[in-house]
Amino acid sequence: MAEVLEIITGSEYGEKVVLGVGVADISTAMQKFGLCDYAVFATMLSICIVIGIYFAIIGRKCNTQEYLVGSRKMNAFPISLSLIASYISGISLLGIPTEIYVYGIQYIYIGFAIIIMAIIAQNIYLPVFHNLQITSTYEYLERRFDKRVRLFGSVLFIIGLIVWLPVVIYVPALAFNQVTGVNVHLITPAVCITCIFYTTIGGLKAVVWTDVVQTLIMVGAMILVIVKGTIDVGGFENVWKRNWNSDRIEMPNFDLNPLTRHTFWTLVVGGSFYLIQSCIVNQNMLQRYLALTNIKHVNRSLWLFVFGLFVFIGLGAYSGMVIYATFYKCDPLTTKLAREKDQLLPLLVMEVLGDYPGLPGLFIAGIFSAALSSLSTGLNSMAAVILEDFGGYCMKSHGEIAEKHKQIIMRMSVITFGVICVILVFIVERLGPVLQMTASISAISAGPCLSLFTMGMLLPWINGKAALTGGITGLGLMAWICLSAQASIASGDLLFAEKPVTTEGCHYTFTPKLSPALSLKLHPTTNNSDDLHTNEIFVLYRMSYLWYTLMGCLISIVVALIVTFLTKPLDPHDLDMDLFAPCVRKLIKPRKYPNQPSSDEIIFAYEKENDQCSISTAHNQLPNTNQV
Repeated sequence: MAEVLEIITGSEYGEKVVLGVGVADISTAMQKFGLCDYAVFATMLSICIVIGIYFAIIGRKCNTQEYLVGSRKMNAFPISLSLIASYISGISLLGIPTEIYVYGIQYIYIGFAIIIMAIIAQNIYLPVFHNLQITSTYEYLERRFDKRVRLFGSVLFIIGLIVWLPVVIYVPALAFNQVTGVNVHLITPAVCITCIFYTTIGGLKAVVWTDVVQTLIMVGAMILVIVKGTIDVGGFENVWKRNWNSDRIEMPNFDLNPLTRHTFWTLVVGGSFYLIQSCIVNQNMLQRYLALTNIKHVNRSLWLFVFGLFVFIGLGAYSGMVIYATFYKCDPLTTKLAREKDQLLPLLVMEVLGDYPGLPGLFIAGIFSAALSSLSTGLNSMAAVILEDFGGYCMKSHGEIAEKHKQIIMRMSVITFGVICVILVFIVERLGPVLQMTASISAISAGPCLSLFTMGMLLPWINGKAALTGGITGLGLMAWICLSAQASIASGDLLFAEKPVTTEGCHYTFTPKLSPALSLKLHPTTNNSDDLHTNEIFVLYRMSYLWYTLMGCLISIVVALIVTFLTKPLDPHDLDMDLFAPCVRKLIKPRKYPNQPSSDEIIFAYEKENDQCSISTAHNQLPNTNQV
């Protein structure tokens, strides 16, 4: 090879690079996406289209319930796979490996939060939702509070979905760009049109069964990559050793500082509330549970979903370790071989599978499968909310909407919001790593939304005015905190300490990318060992992003409690007991008299004291009151 030139003398890198072979040459050489790969990718899209057409044909006379919840006759196994596919989007498939490579394995301890989430969901939220047999999650809010709270909850859902779906679309396009060089904004519309098409014509059944196919493709693609990657680096022992030596494998961090990005308490406590909102009370996920026949099938799907989450988090975490073991002597982020952090896994794919025609195509099909399942789920759920929550008031104002008009509303909702999400991809690409960004921005609406259902099921005396006031307050404060924090990250003012990397083994020329370690020399910092942030940044902006959902929920509940007791608390006896969690129902003792009105409105005309009747005056005397 050519002579050796040291390009940064005395720097933290100290790398020596070979003249004549540049990073651009290496990047171009790794883009080996051939005809076989395109064929595999096109086959996956074609399968989705065929499934959509099939359910459109057999369900051409389907009604609204068939389109939105599969007539509530779906089976537990396909629903559980659909739940997995809907939650494990491309964000997770690419974000978790990036998290492990950059920050270490601390994130995997969120597994404890998954167990807590499932236990709480099984005993509090899911029994209430399923017993009510509702289609839109937010119908509950009208029954428990009033129609204003229902509309507010629906608006929160739409805000959260419009924020989330563009990220879901952008992530696989980023992977496709890494392996093919095709512009992100060329592939995004093409794939989204496919998703919009089969979701529009096929309804929930098409979404669920495409999710089943896509889940299997995702699992196969991930296993293929990590098995081949492990073999290439010399086996599991080398993967473990290289990650251990770089401090990526670590025990739980029990630091109580809420500013530390990931600690055991952040992941378990904050992560539990984040997961409850995103996996349970979210219309995206709950709509699948509502499609099941009974609560036994609901619980079975829930625990299959939990098992699937563990599988995918484990696969994602281990693939992050394989990425480091593969590039441990030449960090692709520093050399800009990977232009974005979330392109690390696609880079690994081309490194280990690039010489095998069709296999990179299978991986990209897996990434897009994750994205399509999440996108189709979101669009189908959006149709349910638009029809049930907003269309419902049109019914009350203008009479019953004909079935054919309902079908038009649902399908137009899917198309409209699909197009909006594609357009918003232009903004998402400027906002930074997707895993943290998604959790941060989604928390704007997630916390207040979770608070509405939590107040409704666990705090029976909170009234509608208080719930609405608390939700609006939480939304405003969390929008300020989350957007400001994300702006600080995007601008580089707020940095987080990353695990060590080196470029001493690189065999190509490159211009180093400025790392947080170098940035630390340019900015004064605090003494926090985990976070590299300037002292000038407001403390709430520096809080771990996993606390945001809990923070928004608590703010909303506290404000609602204050407003409730400043106005007029509800009497739980006046409400339908089915609206409360089973544990709360047990605490509400029945009235002494079956027909007893609210105690603050009536004083009974006849009371028995010491075997003698004494007469008391009623504030609001009811006609024909029964004597006791």
